[in-house]
Amino acid sequence: MRTVLCFGEPLLRFAYGNNWIEDAAMPVYVGGAELNTATALARWGVPVRYATAIPDNQISAEIITELKRRNIQTDAIMFSGERMGAYYLPRGAELKHAGVIYDRAGSAFANLQTGQIDWDKEMAEVSWFHFSAISPALNANSAAVCAEALDAASRKNITISVDLNYRAKLWQYGKAPVEVIPALVQHCDVIMGNIWAAEKMLGIEVDPDAARDKSTLVQESGRSAEKLMLQFQRCRQVANTFRFENESGLQYYATMYSSGKLFVSSEYSTTGIVDKVGSGDCFMAGLIYGNFNKYREQCTLDFATAAAFDKLFIAGDCTSSTIESILQKMKHA
Repeated sequence: MRTVLCFGEPLLRFAYGNNWIEDAAMPVYVGGAELNTATALARWGVPVRYATAIPDNQISAEIITELKRRNIQTDAIMFSGERMGAYYLPRGAELKHAGVIYDRAGSAFANLQTGQIDWDKEMAEVSWFHFSAISPALNANSAAVCAEALDAASRKNITISVDLNYRAKLWQYGKAPVEVIPALVQHCDVIMGNIWAAEKMLGIEVDPDAARDKSTLVQESGRSAEKLMLQFQRCRQVANTFRFENESGLQYYATMYSSGKLFVSSEYSTTGIVDKVGSGDCFMAGLIYGNFNKYREQCTLDFATAAAFDKLFIAGDCTSSTIESILQKMKHA
C-alpha cells in the first residue's frame, strides 16, 4: 500500500488571550507542522503514518488516542524522554509573531539521536516522506536525524517533500539555516515555502527591488524556482505561497513551478479570519494530496490553495475541511 510518512514533533499550543489569568482558562491545541499535514491527509483519505518521539505518560497516551481517531497510523511513534514540546501564542496570531514563546528545549523529540530510529524498517511500505525545516532548527542532533531519515528515503527512491518553515527564534545553536538546510533539501522532490524563506534558508536571492504587487511577485516566484531547481537537481516541483494583510483585509494566493511552467492560483481575500496557525501545513497537505492522486498540476495548486485559505476560518492547528468543501470553494474562487 502507498503510504505517506510525516516526521516531526507534536506540540501543545497554548493559545492565550488578554484575560487568560483572570479567566483561568487557556485553550490547548495538539498540532505541530508535520502533524497538521498528516491530519489533513488522513482526513482526505490518504494512508498516513506519523513518526516522532514522545514521553511515555498519560498526556502522550491521550494524544495517541486522538491521532488514531484522526486515522493517523501511530506505530512509528517511539517513547523516550520525559517531556513534550509546547509553545504559547496569542489567539489569532501567526507563528512568526513576536509574541510566540517556545518551550521545546529538552523535549523527547529534541533529544533524539541518530541510530535510535530504524528508518529502513519505518519506510518499508512508504512511498512519500515529508518533513519540515522546523525540525533541523532545534539543534544539531535533530538536523542529523533528519539527514539520516532523508538518506534512507533516498536509497529507497521515496518521494520527499519539505516545507521551508522559517522560525528565527528556534535557530539558536550557532548555525544559520543556510549552513544546514541545503544539505537536506538536496534530497527533496517537492519544495514548498515562499521566496523569502528560500532566500533565508537556501541562499536563493530575491530581487531587492521587486515590488510587492502581485504580477511582480509571481514573476519573482518563477525566477526563484528556476534558480532553486538548478541548484537542487532532484527537485521537480516548487510551490510558493503569498499571504498579505492590509487595511482592506487579507489576500492569499500561490504559485507552483513544475514541468518548466509556472502555474498561478486564484486569489482569495477576506476581511476576517479565525486562526492563522496551520494554513501553510494545510497547503503542504494539498500539494501532497494532489500529487499522490495524480491531479493535473493546476488542479493540485488550486486544491492546495483553497484548502490553505479555508483553514484560516477553522480554530486550532489542524484543518477539519472535507474534500467536498474544498472543491466547492475552488468552484467559487
